[in-house]
Amino acid sequence: MIDILMKQKIKNHYANLNKLAEAPIPVIVSGKITRITGMKIEASNLAVPLGTICQISSADGVVINAEVIGFAENTTYLMALEHTDGLKQGASVVPISRLNHACIGEKLLGRVIDAAGNPIDGKGKTGCYEYYPLVSKPINPLARRKISEPLDVGIRAINALLTVSKGQRLGIFSGSGVGKSVLLGMMTRFTSADVVVVGLIGERGREVKEFIEENLGESGLARSVVVAAPADTSPLMRVNGAVLATTIAEYFRDKGLDVLLILDSLTRYAQAQREISLSIGELPATKGFTPSVFAKISQLVERSGNGIKERGSITAFYTVLVEADDHNDPIGDHARSVLDGHIILSRTLADAGHYPAIDIEKSISRVMPAVVDKNQLAYSHKFKQLYSAYNQNRDLINVGMYQSGANKIIDEAIRSIDNLEKFLVQNINESCDIKSSVDFLIRLFSQG
Repeated sequence: MIDILMKQKIKNHYANLNKLAEAPIPVIVSGKITRITGMKIEASNLAVPLGTICQISSADGVVINAEVIGFAENTTYLMALEHTDGLKQGASVVPISRLNHACIGEKLLGRVIDAAGNPIDGKGKTGCYEYYPLVSKPINPLARRKISEPLDVGIRAINALLTVSKGQRLGIFSGSGVGKSVLLGMMTRFTSADVVVVGLIGERGREVKEFIEENLGESGLARSVVVAAPADTSPLMRVNGAVLATTIAEYFRDKGLDVLLILDSLTRYAQAQREISLSIGELPATKGFTPSVFAKISQLVERSGNGIKERGSITAFYTVLVEADDHNDPIGDHARSVLDGHIILSRTLADAGHYPAIDIEKSISRVMPAVVDKNQLAYSHKFKQLYSAYNQNRDLINVGMYQSGANKIIDEAIRSIDNLEKFLVQNINESCDIKSSVDFLIRLFSQG
């Protein structure tokens, strides 16, 4: 009886939200542009809440939308959602939306939309009529379901050695050209999740089409929603793209489904947030990043994970771009501290044609011990021990300076290295479920 009442209460809440979102905002005041400095637009006589969407109109017909991002005394700060070319001093600023919301529904599956929720795939309107808040209330940590069940991502090395759990948040740390997009595409096609939500944030425009056609494919797109906010969009749109992708994932999670959320990349999201913060005068703290950037990353990441009681889950992968192969930049450090594990992609492995180029020694899944049996855990530890022992002594072995019998672990590593590397390598079109991955791992150590 309690569950029925709770479901009805939730249904009524979102019904009221729909009515509020559809209701036009009463135009009480309209402001005027007084100054545009870089990306920041200043307006006077505009007393509206943060997050309000406004329409800016010049006398010569230029019309754009902007979002309220701050205020000081009688000045309201906005950031344009589009290019500001053609705007003049004195242009009118009229609030047009009182609620920062997104129009979402199951018909989004198989569609590609921009950061404002508009379709860009040429297939017409989405046909969605349900409204969800872009800024959701934090879930009580004690109300979340405990992580207890693995999620199949179709990648042998991850399934067996870095097992991912439903509701887990992981980072994929990668430089350029090491197979990040290929790995993400494999996961979207092979995962056992019910729905996949992909946020392509701040990437090159051509990569959006390439990812959809070459990495995601028709089968992957059929159960996916892609949100694209490429590098040539405003920083506000890039931030909104990441938020919208997370909101869509929350919608399907609240429907009781298991969702795989892929956000590529968290670094571009942080850089866009830095642009916004600096434009309104926030002082930088660490290598040009403002304090609010790190707070926003934590808030975004905490929205994923398991739902409450019988609701579904959001298993999230956030890519972190590594400049000059330096994994200790501020965003990377902060991401490792708030995520439940990380997967490191190695340029050395990629250059050697080893794909996926996962550096098993430096990668970790923090919740793996809670969702796998002791047998798999023991074999995965042994795998890493032997693989690490060989790599640490690779130079000595290759030049013939290592003497057999000097170390039992190194001796076993030398005998096993071919099988270990064969285990880690996987073809782009090859899928390997969890059971097959674990069976393969066990066979490695039961053959001799």
